[in-house]
Amino acid sequence: MAIDRKKIISQMSQIEILPDENGIIEGFNVLVNQLPTTFWNSFAERLTSKSSEEMLESKEYLLYNAAHECGYHTGYGIITSDEWNAVVKPMVEKVPEDILHGAFAVFTAWGWADSEIVELIPGEKMVVRAYDYYETDIVRIGASRKLSSYLIAGVCAAFMELAYAGAYDPSGKAIGTYECRQVKGIECGDSYGEFIVTRA
Repeated sequence: MAIDRKKIISQMSQIEILPDENGIIEGFNVLVNQLPTTFWNSFAERLTSKSSEEMLESKEYLLYNAAHECGYHTGYGIITSDEWNAVVKPMVEKVPEDILHGAFAVFTAWGWADSEIVELIPGEKMVVRAYDYYETDIVRIGASRKLSSYLIAGVCAAFMELAYAGAYDPSGKAIGTYECRQVKGIECGDSYGEFIVTRA
């Protein structure tokens, strides 16, 4: 594999993209907003911790699905951007596997999660480990009773779809081809988060 993870992280983390007066960032072929991680964590934690047992699964699915859809469209914007083409694309030898490894290096560079692929069976299974991510901030107030990294889980499934579920579809038709299950979490006291993606 020709992907130089350290180089990608170093170069992509130096790119400065500032939001407009409304907090909207236009870059990498997408529009995103800049919010503190505490916003996402507080929202997700309030939504799930005050849930009845009957509603918890539905609420967790909505959080996961929001990240899944965002990861699909934002991920495509990133891997087709000028920045990607300048930094990552010259390293890509094996498609789509190198693209996947490069995407997780970018995911790390921008502070969403220090994450990497530790196992990949092309088109079938991917295992991702994350050593720091948004939801780990919860540990400051004590270990959580539940695995709760909906962001990484959704993005992992989305990245797998971008790699193996056919050409990108702006309507999101491929979303749901793969699913991700979190099996370990720093938020629950584990030393890293682990995410397993398989066909749905």
